[in-house]
Amino acid sequence: MRRPIFTSEHELFRESVAEFCRRHVYPNLDRWREEGWTGREIWEEAGRQDFIGLAMPAEYGGAELADFRFNQVLGEELATASLAVNSALLLGIDVVAPYLLELTTPEQKERYVPDFCAGRLICSIGMTEPQAGSDLAGLRTRAVRDGDGWMLNGAKTFITNGTAADLVVVAARTGKGRKDVSVFLLDGGAEGFARGRKLEKVGQHEADTAELFFEDVRLPAWSLLGEENRGFDYMTERLPQERLSIAVANVAHAAAALEQTLEYVRERKAFGRAIGTFQHNRFLLAEMQTEVDAGRAFVDQCVMAHVEDELTAVDAAKAKWWTADLQNRVLDNCVQLHGGYGFMDEYRVARFWADGRVSKIWGGTNEIMKDLIGRSMGL
Repeated sequence: MRRPIFTSEHELFRESVAEFCRRHVYPNLDRWREEGWTGREIWEEAGRQDFIGLAMPAEYGGAELADFRFNQVLGEELATASLAVNSALLLGIDVVAPYLLELTTPEQKERYVPDFCAGRLICSIGMTEPQAGSDLAGLRTRAVRDGDGWMLNGAKTFITNGTAADLVVVAARTGKGRKDVSVFLLDGGAEGFARGRKLEKVGQHEADTAELFFEDVRLPAWSLLGEENRGFDYMTERLPQERLSIAVANVAHAAAALEQTLEYVRERKAFGRAIGTFQHNRFLLAEMQTEVDAGRAFVDQCVMAHVEDELTAVDAAKAKWWTADLQNRVLDNCVQLHGGYGFMDEYRVARFWADGRVSKIWGGTNEIMKDLIGRSMGL
């Protein structure tokens, strides 16, 4: 199906990203899975190709491509290669970058953005906590005034890039009100900042995930990002782009699994014929292809709304939960169509299946998304 939202410039960019994946992602996936993270080389290579600082100003080394369709193309190609690599890189490009671009002072930009754009500064974002989960207003990590700075105490969990991050955007409670939250820039080498064990996940082994601990971490006054007690607003304002980024990856990942499965069912034979020709399987594959096309069309419209600054939090929530459900239905069917081979780790579809399950959880659980949508309907 033709996708009219893209121009020739976007398609040329897609070719560049696809080549990047062929040269630098696919050959390293097995090694990264064994090591439990992507390594710095992929960040630096992505920086050399201007992928990291897509929307950043040229004066800081960015590409000045503030058109989210470029982010979409990058996300689709990375998710097709590896959802874990997509998670690691897009966490910086789609999630952390808006904080650095929109909320930093000139001094903060000068300190962090050039290295970020060059891929020398691996970033993570510290929101999720053991007790709070998707409840951003339920944070227990706290920052209190300490002379001309702040003292940070608390813990975070399930933090992508947590073991390798040079910079962590940390959300902490700074007042008595439920939404009195502020956001800080924390250097990875700060005294009192400790990284816990690298978490052993069911899938996405190429992306490191960690626990973070803050014990009397002294933060200078200039580390405050934006205004004090405005962090809850900052986070909720930027969640639609994060959820849209997830939706983009969900559909691309499902489409890649379906393509792999189509190749398999054309070659695999049972009872003297290709298993894809059995009516049940053919109908199932037709349903999946239609659902993927429909999901992609909806996401494309959400991307265009975002480009035009019209994407609502509700529509982003719809895209996130619907595509996560779609992705997991497709992945489960693809594994089933592979039979026993679908449960073998050497087959990409098995890895896709394990990698994709978390999409119904992160970025706000699907249940939270439905609650947000339901409340928007006056319920």
